[in-house]
This record gives sequence, structure tokens and C-alpha cells, in this order.
Amino acid sequence: MKPIVGITMGDPCGIGPEITIKALLRRSVYDTCRPLVVGSADVLRQAAAIVDARVTVRPVVCVAQAAFEPGVIDIIDQGGVNMNTLQLGVVQAQGGYAAFLAVRKAIELAMDAEIDVTVTGPLNKEALHLAGYHFSGHTEMYEHFTRTRDCAMMLVGEGLRVVHVSTHVALREACERCKRERVLRVIRLADEACRALGIENPRVAVAGLNPHAGENGLFGREEIEEIAPAVAEAVNEGIHAEGPFPPDTVFSRARGGLYDIVVAQYHDQGHIPLKVVGFQMDVQSGKWKTVTGVNITLGLPIIRTSVDHGTAFDQAGKGTASEESLLNAIDYGVRLARARPAFRGGAQ
Repeated sequence: MKPIVGITMGDPCGIGPEITIKALLRRSVYDTCRPLVVGSADVLRQAAAIVDARVTVRPVVCVAQAAFEPGVIDIIDQGGVNMNTLQLGVVQAQGGYAAFLAVRKAIELAMDAEIDVTVTGPLNKEALHLAGYHFSGHTEMYEHFTRTRDCAMMLVGEGLRVVHVSTHVALREACERCKRERVLRVIRLADEACRALGIENPRVAVAGLNPHAGENGLFGREEIEEIAPAVAEAVNEGIHAEGPFPPDTVFSRARGGLYDIVVAQYHDQGHIPLKVVGFQMDVQSGKWKTVTGVNITLGLPIIRTSVDHGTAFDQAGKGTASEESLLNAIDYGVRLARARPAFRGGAQ
């Protein structure tokens, strides 16, 4: 049976609903999975009109009612939106509220084994906070509602795989989170995720925290006291891990084929190289030519993949946003679902 993929449409004020429609216009999606949207049916209909798509948006009460037919988009309608006051491209509390409802429902469906994969559209953290939900992002929401700790974010795209020791925290706090236990946990998750993607003996490169990986303690001692011991312990467990490497060269090593995945120590250290290769802008028009990349949360009892971009409020309502990242996220979700039970998200 093809896996059932629950897709949250993201913040209704952003591009999430539009790229959801565009992605589900592809018959190839239905060839590999059974897609089901979670969100607002009214917003999805508006998005269909914006992208000029000839599809039927059909609300269903439960997964069992979904038909999974090309040309008909099944959606579990969570409401949460007043179409009379909804403003595209504007941060609104109701946008955060609607996005929250969809994510919470998708997690519930996955935890109850009604769907096999959750794929999340982009939400806006400010809108989420305005709605009264003080999460730093999707990962923290998933941790909360699955009652899971010590998850990690993995980004995949354009020949690179990166998993993060810390993500949505201030840089000062990210430095404080660079501890042996956490680094070791992320190395283990990186190894497991690669194996789930079909890599038999993953080669894990671990980035340092400081310039030149600390230069033997000259620029900091985290590499000596925290990162190197974690790498050594991982090696003792049979994981092919190396490092810590200088952060400014390790990603080139990985993209060149020397390593299958890089453990980055903080958010921007891992995100910048992925987006440099995956986000390509057309210089003449000033618009994004390609936006690729997938975000996968490791360490959960359920599968969660996501687009690797934000709500793009500046593009909302124009019908020009690219659905490529969402298609990639669906594809990776399907691949991980097929790998189960070998892949269990690293849950403890």
C-alpha cells in the first residue's frame, strides 16, 4: 500500500496553500503516495484560484473518507480562518492559529497511526506567538505533542546532508549547548538517518564550533573538551565518524563525496551552505529561480519532513512560488515510510 502523507498547508497568509495546490497537481505524487491535506478548505480553494488550478477541494471528516484521486484534493478541515479578514502577505494571529491547528491535528493522526508521514508547510513564528503558542518552530511543537526530547533537524539538498546540534536559539546559547552528550546523540541520529536512506556505511563528518575548529585551543576549547570526545565515543560504537573539522571547509568535503552527512553545531552553520546551493536567484528578475531542500526531524516516534523555506509573505497571492521543496519533502517522507521499521526516527 502506498503510504498516506498528511500535508499541513502552513500559515494561510503565506505561500503554503499555493505550493500545496501546485504540488498536488502533479499526478506523480499520487503514483507514490496517498496525499491528504490538513488545514482550511476555504483557504485551499482561494489558493487554487490564485494559481488557476482546476481541482476540487473536498473536505473530509476522517482519513477513511479520503479517496486520494488526482484532481480532487482531500482535506481534513480544521477551520481557524476568517476569510473576510484574512490578509495575504501579512503577519496575523489567525494565520498562526490556523497553522497550529493543522500541525497539531497532523501529529495526532500520525501518533494514532492513521497516516504514515507528516509533511509540514511553512509557518510564521511571529504569527504563532501572536496566536498565543510560544513555540520556537515546528520541531519544538513536534517534541511537545509527541512527548519527545533531544530531537535534531536534518537538512537535505543538492548533494548535502546536514544535521544540527542546536537550531532555534540565540548564538550565545548555541555555544552553551555544544556538549559531549548532545553531540554524540546527534552523531547517532545522523548515522541512523543515512542508513534509512539506503547508505550502508555512512561517513559522518563533525564540524567544529570555533574558527579553524579551535586551532588546538587557541580560539576555544569546545572542540577539545566536548566535540572530540563525542566523536571518539561514536567511533567506539562502530560509527564511521570523523572530526571536528574546520567549519569553513567541512561542507565542501561532504559535497565532494568524502562524507555522507555533516553534524553542524548551530543553526546558521548548517543552514547557510544548504541554502547557498539550493536557493538560486535570477539576477535579472530578482526572483528565486529554484528553491530546493528538505527539512527532516530526527528523533521522533513519527516521520516529519518539511519544506526548507519560510512563508515568503512577499510572494503570497501571486501564484509564482515554487513547489519544488514541498515535492522533495513528500518524496523523502515516502522514502522514510518505506524504510520502516528500519527507520523509527531515532526514538528512544
